[in-house]
Amino acid sequence: MKLRNVIKNIEIKGDPQISDIEVSGVAYDSRKVKSEELFVAIKGQETDGNLYVGQATDLGAKVILSENLKPLGSRIPWIQVAQGRRALAQAADNFYSHPTLDLRLIGITGTNGKTSTSYLIESILKEAGMRVGLLGTVGYRGPEWKASAIRTTPESSDLQRFFRNFVKMQCSDVVVEVSSHALMMERVYACRFRTAVFMNLTPDHLDYHNSMHHYFNAKRRLFFDTGYGPPDLSIINLDDPWGKSLSMTVPGRHTTFSLSEEADFQVLEYCLGWTGTKVNLKLPDGELEVTTCLVGRFNLSNLLAAVAVASSLGLDRGVLKKGIEKCKLIPGRFERIDCGQDFHVIVDYAHTPDALENILKTARQLQPRKLLIVFGCGGDRDQSKRSLMGSIAEKWSDFVMVTSDNPRSENPLEIILEIQKGFHSKNYKVHLDRLQAIRDIIKLARKKDVVILAGKGHESEQQVAGQFQYFDDRQAARMVLQEMGYGNSANAQ
Repeated sequence: MKLRNVIKNIEIKGDPQISDIEVSGVAYDSRKVKSEELFVAIKGQETDGNLYVGQATDLGAKVILSENLKPLGSRIPWIQVAQGRRALAQAADNFYSHPTLDLRLIGITGTNGKTSTSYLIESILKEAGMRVGLLGTVGYRGPEWKASAIRTTPESSDLQRFFRNFVKMQCSDVVVEVSSHALMMERVYACRFRTAVFMNLTPDHLDYHNSMHHYFNAKRRLFFDTGYGPPDLSIINLDDPWGKSLSMTVPGRHTTFSLSEEADFQVLEYCLGWTGTKVNLKLPDGELEVTTCLVGRFNLSNLLAAVAVASSLGLDRGVLKKGIEKCKLIPGRFERIDCGQDFHVIVDYAHTPDALENILKTARQLQPRKLLIVFGCGGDRDQSKRSLMGSIAEKWSDFVMVTSDNPRSENPLEIILEIQKGFHSKNYKVHLDRLQAIRDIIKLARKKDVVILAGKGHESEQQVAGQFQYFDDRQAARMVLQEMGYGNSANAQ
């Protein structure tokens, strides 16, 4: 593609006097540059792409886009831009011929609930006969295609490439989990969202955003302008105070959902059980009775959001009902590990104070004999939530096992000491080894007890001292249960 077309609508400093250059692609990772590509040197949290321009050039980069001035003596064509990350996003959108204009893009943002909501929406749309793409925390997938998720929301040039591939797969809709980091780092700039969903905002990532106000401002970007103006429709949770504030300022058309307030989509009644929830919903055009595999009152918000999205597309209630009921398993979200034992073992991704409290309250509603929990907090992340999560675990559990959870570059023991500040009793135990912590707490369980393994959910790695090690809570639980004589690998769920 001609370079002049790739850099269209990018704010350029000065007059680069670019010749009629052809470029073969857009790259941001200097290690993966291919011959004749445009290399965009972006600044990251840990390093700066400008430090690797030489490596990109050696691998065949033809042109450099950067916020920096062209170094003295450099012979490669160099274009200085006002905003490197936005330039990367716009260049990728141009190179892949604006794929989001050919898709109905559904963006979901919020601290908790994005994955469950996205799975529900995908299931409903598939029931309606649509070809659907999904990009989120657990993985990326489309018709006859799937890939592991490196991050919740891919980098902008990867994102645009995925979108172009979804167009080639003849997808009509793509559901995207949009993180606050993605919004701040312009990963979804130059994406045309038809629908944007606001789930909730609770303390998380404050090491990056510094305050809840800044965190909210990152989220609200999705509803105002990602390069193509605001979405056609915003769907907002009125149970969240930040959502209520957003509903009063959001541009364009919006609809609302709530468990407790007057809204367009509401829950009239529900019945909670171990295998799922029976619920009666109020929609603008009537009521809908449905059974979902999702467990917990907090999941009703996810259900309402999914129904609101599907309803906005004109799908009838029969399709909604069947689509919801066909959504059977969301990895690492209140996922039951059943090897035939007479107590419950639940794996959940809960790694924020709000999510941890929700999962423990849900378990309490199911009236266990005792509620036992294993959890930890990630390293190199918001330290302010650690003691709060300790306090929540102590309040709602009968016994707590504190352990390691992705310590990254931090000392795991120091993280645990921060968690311990939230405890007011001695009714807990510490074990740095996560496998041994899981083994110990499962062996404490008796008939009708509930064991919660919180924090990692679907994840299959631990990052310790900068090194990635295989670890999956679900596999660890199955192994321990089999050691205790329950089931085997053939019948374990």
